[in-house]
Amino acid sequence: MDIELIEIRDFLASHPPFDNLPEATLATLPKRLTVRYLRRGSSFPPEDEKTPALYILRSGAIELRDRSGDLIGKLAEGDTAPSACDDRRIQHSILGTASEDTLVYLLPCELLSKLRAEHPEFAAHFDQSVSERLRRALDSIKERGPISGTSLMTVRVRDLINAHLVSAPPETSIEQAARIMSEGRCSSLIVMEEGQLRGLLTVRDLRDRCLAAGLSPQRPVSEIMTHTLHTTSADTLGFQALITMSRLNVHHLPVLRDGAVIGVISTSDLVRFQSANAVYLVGDIHKAEDLKTLVATARKIPEVQIHLVASSATADQVGQAITAVTDAINLRLLELAEAELGPPPFPYCWMVGGSQARREQSAHSDQDNALLLAQTPTPEQAAYFQSLATRVTDGMNACGFIHCPGDVMASNPQWRQPLATWRQYFSDWIERPQPQALLNASVFFDLRALHDPEHLFPSLQRDILRKTSENRIFIAHMAANAIKHRPPLGFFRNFVLVRGGEHDHSFDLKHRGTVPIIDMARVHALSAGIPDVNSLERLQMVAGSAALSRDGAANLIDALEFIGTLRVRHQADQLRADEPPDNFLAPDRLSALERGHLKDAFALIASLQETLGQRYQAGRFA
Repeated sequence: MDIELIEIRDFLASHPPFDNLPEATLATLPKRLTVRYLRRGSSFPPEDEKTPALYILRSGAIELRDRSGDLIGKLAEGDTAPSACDDRRIQHSILGTASEDTLVYLLPCELLSKLRAEHPEFAAHFDQSVSERLRRALDSIKERGPISGTSLMTVRVRDLINAHLVSAPPETSIEQAARIMSEGRCSSLIVMEEGQLRGLLTVRDLRDRCLAAGLSPQRPVSEIMTHTLHTTSADTLGFQALITMSRLNVHHLPVLRDGAVIGVISTSDLVRFQSANAVYLVGDIHKAEDLKTLVATARKIPEVQIHLVASSATADQVGQAITAVTDAINLRLLELAEAELGPPPFPYCWMVGGSQARREQSAHSDQDNALLLAQTPTPEQAAYFQSLATRVTDGMNACGFIHCPGDVMASNPQWRQPLATWRQYFSDWIERPQPQALLNASVFFDLRALHDPEHLFPSLQRDILRKTSENRIFIAHMAANAIKHRPPLGFFRNFVLVRGGEHDHSFDLKHRGTVPIIDMARVHALSAGIPDVNSLERLQMVAGSAALSRDGAANLIDALEFIGTLRVRHQADQLRADEPPDNFLAPDRLSALERGHLKDAFALIASLQETLGQRYQAGRFA
């Protein structure tokens, strides 16, 4: 084969969908291709091209627009143009222009049909929709486990628990319960009455509530068991159970199937599947006696992200794990501050915002928080809360969660207010959505109560959601703000990459990728009065509503998970190399297939941004 034909073959082999073809088939293609040169500014497809074909860009760039002149896509090296081989109308609906001098290969439709008939994986590229290709790519990431082939990403709780349920009724004596546990070689005992779950007894309960308390072992087990229980389902993924344990700081969860108890999952059941996990990190955090110990423990957070990525965790799974650790550090700092300052003069709620509130953190996250006070403080009381907030925010900073660049922290008196003031803040932002209000929205409309013993937060949240769902002008402003962060559809071209500086020739996976989806999810949730703040949960809740179709929600969920997973993988690579993690990824770090899938994701985002803007007439407020 001539050197020129070998070069063409190698080019095809490095780009989808031709990378799915066997070598022998690839070797026959170069001689079957026609080469066309398009000068900058010339139309695409070429007006003099009479025979429909599949266009493959060898070099250059082409912009595609619809009949209204709106940009619908950009093509560059390795891309294939929408095929006119199936439907000639496609060719006439595309108004393309070569934005650079461009070289294209033309693959005859007859040959394309033959390749699709003989090679199913090649055909899938054309047969599947953009959303189907993206979902397939995401599934591939989720299924890509560690070398052992088994991980908490794929194993179900039902496959981890003991098949034999060890249980006893509430009237069982503590001594007898201990004997049952010993004989069953288990660390917990389910307490059942008339087929219903009544409680859970653990080895720790026997130690702390019986032996250490001097309670007679003849007393009924109901006196020392845990009555208020958190449970999980048999079909829950092992990783999700792990996250629940981390968040609640518990080591056992009763497992239910169709409402009936079938066993108990414990951290010891999970540890053999995961060597570095958030459960043990959270346990160490709760036992920390000082800030120095917390700082040392927090240094292990990058290891958690590295391990999870190596186990094929998705962005959501990484976010849930990292946030569970962050929450634990935050709570322990509050406990240490109160131990030093004394009990608070009156109840308060420590609220977290941004990615921590959404449970979407990574090892590269700052802090956003605020205080909701039960009443207006006196100067002396205000000084207490100032000291409390400063100790906690400085402690978070020492643990690696840097001070918020915008000073959105409880240490700022502006964000340390009683309920009436917070209500007024939100009323002003909703009724008069000025630019600063829209900036605040990305933090304060994603709020979660982290420490709220007197349940102060639900009243504020209900008031916020009632007002947002009733104020269509505010939602329109939010929608206009949400579509300002446009995805870089042509991210592989220099004119859309970061130019100059330390991130030269890269693009921002966060602000140009995940943030547009997070913003859209927030708009839909506030419009519908939905209290969830996690972006995936928001999209799941609004799916099928008048605002967002089920397919639209599913597409945004897949796009968020795919882009977010690329982001946490990129950060894990940096952490392994002892580099500070960031959100900037150079396109040459991606495979041709990943670039194709990322382009699909960006196209879906752009399309749904247009839909959002049209629904709320956001153009009036842009």
